[in-house]
Amino acid sequence: MAERFLDIPVDPVDNAGAIAAARQAVAGDRPPLLVIAINPEKVMKAQRDAELRDFIERAGLRIADGVGIVLASRLRGGRVRSRVTGVDLMLLLIEEAARRSWRVFLLGARPEVNEAAAEELRRRFPSLVISGRRDGYFRPEDGAKIADEIAATGADLLFVALGSPAQERFLLQWGERTGTKVRMGVGGSFDVLAGRVPRAPAAMRRAGLEWLYRLYREPWRLRRMLVLPVFLVRAYLHRPNRTEAER
Repeated sequence: MAERFLDIPVDPVDNAGAIAAARQAVAGDRPPLLVIAINPEKVMKAQRDAELRDFIERAGLRIADGVGIVLASRLRGGRVRSRVTGVDLMLLLIEEAARRSWRVFLLGARPEVNEAAAEELRRRFPSLVISGRRDGYFRPEDGAKIADEIAATGADLLFVALGSPAQERFLLQWGERTGTKVRMGVGGSFDVLAGRVPRAPAAMRRAGLEWLYRLYREPWRLRRMLVLPVFLVRAYLHRPNRTEAER
């Protein structure tokens, strides 16, 4: 059962649990899996964005992509104990896809970034089947056509790097039409794979300090990160009632 933060659900799942859910979806043992990464900024944004809130409610897996979510859960004795970052889960899913011959589609980012990300994935996982890919430069009205193109490739996994809320909007409107079994918005993950955006050193990631490294690299993020203390206070003080907890 999901744990709610300001009435926004997050599933208490680790990487292994997320991969297991993906296996079930691809095997047809559960409905297609829509995955969304939740961090404090997204929780706060969902308070005023009904479309985003609807997307989160419909998702089959809401991962705790943010140390703030884990910290808030611990402060109030909750069950979210593991941070599951979007980029790491994407790579684990792709590794699983290469092992099991699942077909992958990459949608989003600039053309050169999309191509470089695909090349990097092929380098890391030589047996990976990339059934198709497309950059993120298309008109919203072309969504149905693109969904049909994805469906025609027979892809099992779909990774969408359009940024938020565009990627959530595409998946909400057209995800089912793609015929894919696992669908995930991955934000700037293609830029990371392409080497355009460096990740924090592994030690900082293990310590939950990747946010600090990103702030060092991109000081303009400070204003966005100021949402964290506000989120922690509100999440700690907000106690879901029985109806909210049982959703």
